[in-house]
Order: sequence, then structure tokens, then C-alpha cells
Amino acid sequence: MTLTVGPLTLTPPVFLAPLAGITDMPFRTLVSGFGAGLVVSEMVASQEMVQAKPGVREKAELGFGVANTAVQLAGREAHWMAEAARQVEANGATLIDINMGCPAKKVTSASGAGASGSALMKDLDHALTLIEAVVGAVSIPVTLKTRLGWDDNMLNAAELARRAEGAGVQMITIHGRTRCQFYKGMADWAAIRGVKDAVSVPVIANGDIVDTKSARTALDRSGADGVMVGRGAQGKPWLLAQIAADLFGGAAPEVPTGTAFSDMVSGHYEAILTFYGRELGLKVARKHLGWYMDVAGTGPHLRRAILTAKTPQEVLALLPDALSQHPQERDAA
Repeated sequence: MTLTVGPLTLTPPVFLAPLAGITDMPFRTLVSGFGAGLVVSEMVASQEMVQAKPGVREKAELGFGVANTAVQLAGREAHWMAEAARQVEANGATLIDINMGCPAKKVTSASGAGASGSALMKDLDHALTLIEAVVGAVSIPVTLKTRLGWDDNMLNAAELARRAEGAGVQMITIHGRTRCQFYKGMADWAAIRGVKDAVSVPVIANGDIVDTKSARTALDRSGADGVMVGRGAQGKPWLLAQIAADLFGGAAPEVPTGTAFSDMVSGHYEAILTFYGRELGLKVARKHLGWYMDVAGTGPHLRRAILTAKTPQEVLALLPDALSQHPQERDAA
């Protein structure tokens, strides 16, 4: 099964969600290597990006020109959103995603990043000015990621989606929670059906999709055209490809076990160190190593030794023993 977004063909319709501090270039590259229809960059604040005049490193982080990668922009002012969109297109981006779903207080608060992210759902007229500005600034496809609404008294995702489609947005991803829910409770996939019924562009279901079973249920309840996986991929970069094979056919990924699992994690660890540099890389890598050890069922002694190691050499020497067991968490078909 494929999705068409402008001139782009996104196959399979199983996408990696943007996660701040997690879906950086090394992780997106690893997930793409197993197979994903689309990976989305971490959210980029439009005004800060334009004023900082990004250089080579920033371009590498966003994945300009990398196949099946969307650059996600956030902001509150149409001028800065349009300028950032022009900038990323000029640097080779093939798809822009607009963030109107982030629930973080520093993003939604007027005293933070300017009441952006999911706060824009409280003022759809203003939200549309941002969408129109981005669509009008570029020739590449523009998509939108949002939530069901601000709270239970403001469930306006379908209205926003309908107006966004009219403004030229070519795909819409809905996280099945309101902003005020943050990540509590369970995502309401059935509520996404209202958005699907309101538009003709592809709709992607997001929220609590952690395996094939949850992906299938999300598709059935929402009627969506595809799914977006976020936290479920932590420690399991093959998960998207596994879900895609189970639901849409095609070759299943070779899930690494034993030595292959250890080698994959070591490769990801070294890619993180190369990307961030030794000092910062040691810190950034710890959360990923923790998730991999969760999957492997690593004992507490080895886990502690790896997460407190002071040098990359110590970590790499311990990983084979720590990850020697087969990953214990498997996708339930």
C-alpha cells in the first residue's frame, strides 16, 4: 500500500513521529534502514531557525535532501513560518510538516515559545494564517500534525483539517488525544474517524501505536490511511518495518537478535558519538541504551555499569554481554 503526497510516494504508510531529543539524525537513519515510509525531523522553531542562519550541522540534523524525510516547523507568526519554509526548501527539503500538536507547556504557553504547537487549536483563524503562509511560500508538499483539540470542550480537529485541506495541506496526522490530556489515558483512535470523514487528503493515525495489534486496531477504528509510531519505536527501530510487513505485506525485516542486536546497538552508539561529539554523545546515547537494555532484559548490574560508564570504550566492551539475550518484546501480530 502506498500514499501519494504531491509528487511523493510514501511506502509503506507507517511513519516515524517527531520526538524531541529522540528522533535525531542517527535514530531516523537507523529506522529508515529497516524500512519506513516517512520519518519526521524533531520540531524546529521557525523564528529561531531563520535568525540563527543554520549552517552545515543544522542541515545535517534536519535531513535536508534525505529521501522520505519531512522537516517539521513550529511557530506563531506567519512571517517566520513562511521564511523558515522557504529556507528549508532552498536547502533541499522535499516535505514540510507543520506542528500544531505539541502539548509541551514551553511550546503552548504565551510566555514560552509564543503559544504555538497545540495552542493554535484555540484560534483556528490564526492557525490558518500560518498554514496559508507556509503553503504559499513553497512548491513542495505541506502536511499538518495536530491533536483532537485543546480539551474535551474544544474538539475541533475535523474543522481544522477541513480548513487546512482547503488551504493546500496534502496530508494530516492526528494524535488521538487532546492537548490537555498530554499523554495520559489511551489515545481515542475512533475519534480520528471524524477527521477522515471531513477531508479527502490522506489521514494518519497517531498515539499509542506500539505493535501490529495496536496499529491494526487504530486503522480499523479511525479509517485512517496509515499510522505514525512514536514512543513504541524506542529501543526497537525495526518496529515500523515489522508493522508494515504484517499489515500491508512485503518482506518482513530481519529483527536482530543476539550478536546482531549487539552489533546494531553498537553501530547506533558510534553514530551518536560521531554526530554529537564524544562528550555530548555519551549523554545523549544513554536513553537509547536504556531502551535497548529494556528490550534485551539486561540485568541491573550490567545496566548500571553501562549507564554510568565514563568512556565509549567501556560501553562498547560491555554491550555484547548486556545484549546477548534475544530481545524479549516482540510485535504481536
